[in-house]
Amino acid sequence: MTHILAIDQGTTSSRAILFDQALRPVASAQEEFRQHYPHPGWVEHDPADLWSTVAATARAAIEKAGIKATDIAAIGITNQRETTLIWDRATGQPIHPAIVWQDRRTAATCAALKAAGHETSITAKTGLLLDPYFSGTKVKWLLDHVEGARAKANRGELAFGTVDSWLIWNLTGGKVHATDATNASRTLLYNIAKGEWDADICGLLDVPLSLLPEVKDCAAPFGLTRPDLFGREIPILGVAGDQQAATVGQACFSPGMMKSTYGTGCFALLNTGTDMVPSKNRLLTTIAYQLQGKPTYALEGSIFIAGAVVQWLRDGLKIIREARETQPLAEKAEEAQGVILVPAFTGLGAPYWRPECRGAIYGLTRNSGPAEFARAALESVGYQTRDLLEAMWADWGAAADGVLRVDGGMTASDWTMQFLSDIIGAPVDRPKVTETTALGAAYLAAMQAGVAGGPEEFAKSWALDRRFTPAMDAATRDAKYARWGKAIAATMLV
Repeated sequence: MTHILAIDQGTTSSRAILFDQALRPVASAQEEFRQHYPHPGWVEHDPADLWSTVAATARAAIEKAGIKATDIAAIGITNQRETTLIWDRATGQPIHPAIVWQDRRTAATCAALKAAGHETSITAKTGLLLDPYFSGTKVKWLLDHVEGARAKANRGELAFGTVDSWLIWNLTGGKVHATDATNASRTLLYNIAKGEWDADICGLLDVPLSLLPEVKDCAAPFGLTRPDLFGREIPILGVAGDQQAATVGQACFSPGMMKSTYGTGCFALLNTGTDMVPSKNRLLTTIAYQLQGKPTYALEGSIFIAGAVVQWLRDGLKIIREARETQPLAEKAEEAQGVILVPAFTGLGAPYWRPECRGAIYGLTRNSGPAEFARAALESVGYQTRDLLEAMWADWGAAADGVLRVDGGMTASDWTMQFLSDIIGAPVDRPKVTETTALGAAYLAAMQAGVAGGPEEFAKSWALDRRFTPAMDAATRDAKYARWGKAIAATMLV
């Protein structure tokens, strides 16, 4: 049993990747699922879609690899974080569609809690800010708005979980209700210093403790799969939220190391070791990973729209048919036009945290066209990343010349990665294995299964594909970033 099955359940698709004993990908399968937008600012998923696409892609990857379930030593799970589900413990049926991390319906609740003076104490315990992004106020909304839900929850008949918990529940046939420390740390309900659900915050949000899953290390036994799923019971031995899994997959095990993942959104993490570094610049303090009961902390900055801006070009404006068309289109743009796109389609994330903001475009001329839109879209990712890194460097006290390790779908674009290096003024390292989220989940499971060694050994296997170094002069860099700052300021005034 030398193979590891990594389940990567994302915001727009589910993937399964099989890794061999050397943690090299050997087969994969991916399936997109429908996004639901029932009201402006609301984003939902059908829980059945999350589960069915995971089961289907896992089986497909195994079939493609030409192996049997008896060849698989363990399963690792990584998932979109903060997305919130509640289901009936007896039937396993969800009480409502999953509320996605991008959803803004609880903005008024967060504002009221802030006005009542609760944010300071909540941030001190959870490392998070009061924002609709996180699970806690979503749970409260579900209990308040689904008929009979609060009464059932108070009787212990319901279970809450982020997507990892939902998958574990279904994989094990309802035998295990658990999560890991990284996913727990994103709920707004978990005290990351004490390593336990916080009774005071749960009381404030009127969330019964009986609703919550057991919290485990990232590498730990999470139960066995139902034998009918894959032909035999397979142990689930690794779980981490997608950005933390990418941090592990990028081997960012030393304090000061940084990674940034470009998927639907963009998420940058800076390893701060055993120190919980409180942010003075509205970043998040979170758990990077937890092994053998010991958490390693990180500073995190979250951008809501990164790869999703390319989807918008494709599905909204329909100026491209495939994502790969964006780079050659951007290369044709007239740089002198200086079009700037602020993709605040679901609000502004870190370091602004303005959920009410919406997207805006500045600098349009009569000659502006698809090429300028494409360039502005790709550049927006670099600008937003610099916003995050400026705040991180200030909190951490490090110089702005550290290397940034990058991964995710957008890193395939050399043009985008070069602009990123130019605008942050630092080297950008793209690894040979860019699907580091799945790799991180696979490694956690492999380590727990005894197939892989410890973090130091795994770090030696990290391999560089290409380093991008700044080619833009400082004056141009500063001028472009200053224009971005003006666009952000204008967007927040609307």
